[in-house]
Amino acid sequence: MHETNYPSMEIILADNGSTDESLAWVKQHFPDVSIVELKKNYFFAGGNNRAFEHCKNDYLIFLNNDVKVHPMWLNSLHTCIVNNPKSQLFQPKILSAKKPTHFEYAGAAGGYIDRYGYPYCRGRIFDVVEEDTGQYDTDESIDWASGAAMVIKKTLFQELRGFDEDFEMHMEEIDLCWRARHIGHTIIYCHNAKVYHIGGGSLAQGSYRKIWYNFRNNWYMLIKNLPKHRLFRVLFIRYLLDVIALKRALLTGKFSEAKAIFSAHLSLVKEMPNLLHKRSLNTPIHSKMTAGVRGADTAVKRPFLVWEFFFKKNTTFSEIQERQVKVND
Repeated sequence: MHETNYPSMEIILADNGSTDESLAWVKQHFPDVSIVELKKNYFFAGGNNRAFEHCKNDYLIFLNNDVKVHPMWLNSLHTCIVNNPKSQLFQPKILSAKKPTHFEYAGAAGGYIDRYGYPYCRGRIFDVVEEDTGQYDTDESIDWASGAAMVIKKTLFQELRGFDEDFEMHMEEIDLCWRARHIGHTIIYCHNAKVYHIGGGSLAQGSYRKIWYNFRNNWYMLIKNLPKHRLFRVLFIRYLLDVIALKRALLTGKFSEAKAIFSAHLSLVKEMPNLLHKRSLNTPIHSKMTAGVRGADTAVKRPFLVWEFFFKKNTTFSEIQERQVKVND
């Protein structure tokens, strides 16, 4: 960030109650960085919610501390924002810092949600990540922007009441974007702005906590945001698919994974009253008309990702998209 060639920016570091020497190192080497020192770990959602209050500019960029940027990346983002004056939420192209020729898992070339609530990306389906060959080099309207590198207008973030802190640190950005789409906002992927993300620092792929958050927070997101006319059908099918995932984990000896799936569902029981209350606050989701604004009803036309990936063996966004276009035609 310090090498970014852009005149109007401020860097705010949210320290989530760290116990190592990293904070002292930042103060010594980067004294012009504003630091928000938090007394405990509020996770991604809570830490960013508290740091945002210190921002003076019109746009917020939530950028993970394991992201590398190039000097002109903000200039490209600014151009994209200017070219899309009706949008207030954006995401740059997210490539892998470990393998820069490929997209990175968390965001890639923009996020989507399939008809049963599975998040996926242009450039990443489940755990298959594509090489960046320019196949997604167009600015597009997307369903969600990755929290690893998300741009949002400050007033919109305030209107949405920030990230839902009950998510803690996974899919909270998808929930935020879904709520933005409920009230008519579009989210734009900006292909000329590139960042490089390491990923997996907080939640290692395949770890118990990663799996637990995957299942628990996906249900959080669906219960909060699905329109009324789709709620029962989607949740019923998702429950059956989760049971299949649990049985598959048991049969393949992945007992930690099975335990995480079971524990995630069990936690939903005690959290359901709070979830239903949050859903009641999300009033636009009860209207088919408002839910259809780049949101819930467009998902009906989206692929059934599990079927496409595991049965049809379509492992890239391009393959799935091409098949969907042919079916729709």
